[in-house]
Amino acid sequence: MRIGIPDDGGPLVPATPTTTARLVGLGYDVSVATGAGAGAGFPDTAYEAAGAVVVPDGEAWSADVVAITRAPDVLAASGPAGLRPGARGPDGLRIGAVLIAQIAPAARPDLVRALANRGVTAFALDAVPRISRAQSLDVLSALSNVAGYRAVVEAAAEFGGMFSGQVTAAGTTPPANVFVIGAGVAGLAAIGAAGSLGAQVRAFDVRPEVAEQIESMGATVVRADDAAQQVSADGYASALTTDQEAAALRAYAVETAAADIVVTTALVRGTAPTTITAEMVANMRPGSVIVDLAAPGGGNCELTVPGERVVSANGVVVLGYTDLPDRMPRHTSELLGTAVANLVQLGTPNRDGRLALDPDDVVVRGMTVAARGEVLWPPPPVAVSAPASPVRPASAVEPAETAPGSRQARPTGAGSRQAHPATRAVLLGLGAVLAALAVAASPADQVAHLTVLALAVVVGFYVISHVSHALHTPLMSQTNAISGIILVGGMLQIGSSDPVVTTLAVLASAVASINIFGGFLVTHRMLGMFRRGAPTDGSGR
Repeated sequence: MRIGIPDDGGPLVPATPTTTARLVGLGYDVSVATGAGAGAGFPDTAYEAAGAVVVPDGEAWSADVVAITRAPDVLAASGPAGLRPGARGPDGLRIGAVLIAQIAPAARPDLVRALANRGVTAFALDAVPRISRAQSLDVLSALSNVAGYRAVVEAAAEFGGMFSGQVTAAGTTPPANVFVIGAGVAGLAAIGAAGSLGAQVRAFDVRPEVAEQIESMGATVVRADDAAQQVSADGYASALTTDQEAAALRAYAVETAAADIVVTTALVRGTAPTTITAEMVANMRPGSVIVDLAAPGGGNCELTVPGERVVSANGVVVLGYTDLPDRMPRHTSELLGTAVANLVQLGTPNRDGRLALDPDDVVVRGMTVAARGEVLWPPPPVAVSAPASPVRPASAVEPAETAPGSRQARPTGAGSRQAHPATRAVLLGLGAVLAALAVAASPADQVAHLTVLALAVVVGFYVISHVSHALHTPLMSQTNAISGIILVGGMLQIGSSDPVVTTLAVLASAVASINIFGGFLVTHRMLGMFRRGAPTDGSGR
């Protein structure tokens, strides 16, 4: 089969020379339109070196599989006769072709219908199910990451000062104050970018479970308990109640008045709620900057004009750009190309150059918006693969109350579980008695050692149980040092004349050695995940 990469007129391209080489390695013939990668800095010669053939744009559109960044604008009147030329792409898409693109199927039903009428099998890169197995195809998260980073770059270009504080012979300058609303993918990227430039970053999100993520990025969490939602089941924020919205707006008013840079990212199912009112903008310092990442959904700021730069009456710059990922075409194209290559690889298990995506696969089904002349959007909801709760047979269910004079029903299910705490308490009490007898029977010089051991166990349990999961790896490194002390002590006692001491010393040395080498091995593997140049897309990059 032949994969075509047309020139859809924008700076992005859904295949880089690196991902093109992956597609060729899967057995496909790849045709790249002349100049398709020029906007992202990829010359035609780089594609030819990767094994592709550079062809005229119309020939790329006529391939068996066509990959573009965004689906072409198709008129609602387009029917079986074919796709009409629009703002993007010609009508060269052949009947029965496979289209891979960002389609926005929920907002463009006419386009989806036109694709179905044409007999095109269309896969929407922006409709990937939000499940772990589909993360390598999740274009929306990738583009949100780029947009969050670029938002800070745009703010830095507009802001009349430096993000980091400076100490000079002539005096000092304070760091910029950055306030980020929303700690999703874009928000966290903005937090990281602003923090790396030296700014003091504060962030707010109505979802309480993301507070730890904000702190892990080095930012300060802004708390407004009255605006907090319940822990979300799907990781997304929902619409606020009237009281929650009022509490959130009060927090926004305080934070924006003190901020130099404000980045807003709040979107609720594609709709942008108002988080920055005109009154808040009026209270901000002249020269402050607002970057509204929710501009495609209408904007979080009342002064936002999607796609435009606006300056308020008091000199606050409001950026409503909707093309932030396009402003970093090289890396955005690399992310798009990787997602396309991952999708094609998913449908080519035999590496034979034939695309055979399984329609029953939950990931494939979620992305398929049209196939076999039918509109397949929206997809069925993704079933959560969680083990079902065990259900007792009806015959085993006992009445809640027994008749007078009848024998008491034996405890089952929850009743048997209620006995566990009592059993645990008895065992703990028995263990304490045995420990006390052991101490009483020990020589006087051993009592102090046993006391230190008992206290170390108790203190160690409470310390480790209260350590954040993010600190488990450095904590493991500290336990390696402790194990090293045990190893040295055990080796010194191996030559003892007492066989019991020698046996214990050998066991202690063996266990400590396993912990040391195992701990360093795990730490090495985890640090390798963050090393620059580590493979991330399966292509060796």
